[in-house]
Amino acid sequence: MNERREPLFLERESYRQRRTVDAARLLPILGFLALCLPILWGRGGDEGSRVTSVGVIYLFGVWIVLIVSAMILSRRLRRIETEQDDID
Repeated sequence: MNERREPLFLERESYRQRRTVDAARLLPILGFLALCLPILWGRGGDEGSRVTSVGVIYLFGVWIVLIVSAMILSRRLRRIETEQDDID
């Protein structure tokens, strides 16, 4: 009844491929949440204009990070796709 199970071993490369695909699927969701975050920031009396300028800088920062992340993920996914085509 108490059988010892062998640990599941995944090759390092296939594990990385799966995590890359997971990251590509998760990127739009994380991006949406990060872009919606300034909506939750409160507006103080005197600090209303400062929060707005910080919010704009934040939005452009998130936008740039999303572009760079998508570029890196697309390169990795393209490399994975060409490797799989070579195997087939």
